[in-house]
Amino acid sequence: MNKYIQNSEIIGNQRDWVWRGWQIRYTFKRVSSEHKNSDIPIILLHGFGASIPHWRKNIPILSKKHTVYALDLLGFGFSKKAYTQYQIKLWAELVYDFWQTFINQPIIFIGNSIGSLISLYATVNYPEMVKGLVMLSIPDPNQRQTLIPPKIRPLVDTLENLVLSPLLIRILFAIARRPSIIRRSLKFAYIDQQAVTDELVEIICNPTHDQSAARTLIAFTKSTNKASFSPSVSELFMKLEVPSLLIWGKEDRLVPPTYIPKLSQQNPQIELQLLERVGHCPHDECPDDFQQIFSHWLNQNFIEDGNHIENW
Repeated sequence: MNKYIQNSEIIGNQRDWVWRGWQIRYTFKRVSSEHKNSDIPIILLHGFGASIPHWRKNIPILSKKHTVYALDLLGFGFSKKAYTQYQIKLWAELVYDFWQTFINQPIIFIGNSIGSLISLYATVNYPEMVKGLVMLSIPDPNQRQTLIPPKIRPLVDTLENLVLSPLLIRILFAIARRPSIIRRSLKFAYIDQQAVTDELVEIICNPTHDQSAARTLIAFTKSTNKASFSPSVSELFMKLEVPSLLIWGKEDRLVPPTYIPKLSQQNPQIELQLLERVGHCPHDECPDDFQQIFSHWLNQNFIEDGNHIENW
């Protein structure tokens, strides 16, 4: 098993928590005693297909000044592979209940990809839990809905239902979870090919061999095709009332940042940082750059809170 999945010095102390009858894997790493008084806890939320160890380069650094929590979202990692109707709202409720159970003081969210979307939704709908928000690329499922003309949506839905049949998904999943295919997919998501290591491939590959993983993918695919899966990013951006940092790789090939610069300008709370020669996972592809940007943003927005100055 990958050393990052077990090493508490790297990713913290892992535990299992039962939420609505489902087992949820989480980890935490306490802030050092010298920074306890200025601690702003952090919750890390991974992207699609990822899990807690995807933060292995970040947790040791962040936990020097913050208590850090990270979750395997329902359906991912080593949390329950549930067959249910997945929605951004459902995951946000999971995170909110986790916060009420284990933290219960304002936190900073850091999310990647779908984790960013969940963090954004939770920030807007549970403002009492969030002090600041950091999004590392953010997909907008509603972009697809708006681009398809209403007259042909029924036809598109019918074709998708045919192509994405449970049997076909199982066949494709059996192929897609092979390490060689996962490596190829990661090289598409990352611009720096050196960042696609054997360890990273193993981190993404391991959870796919859970016996319920294929069935969960079927449920997830059905859910994402529905308009109820998520509100639009534009709608959520307009409701943000806390300092928010949006970091995006200019060469993100999974979710290109074409619409984001104009969209982010709609709310002065949002600071946008576009990174050259970076793909979909800035925290993992260029962790030093991410940490520097994050630290500067913290100093700019929270320096008045207990002299919370970041010198890493």
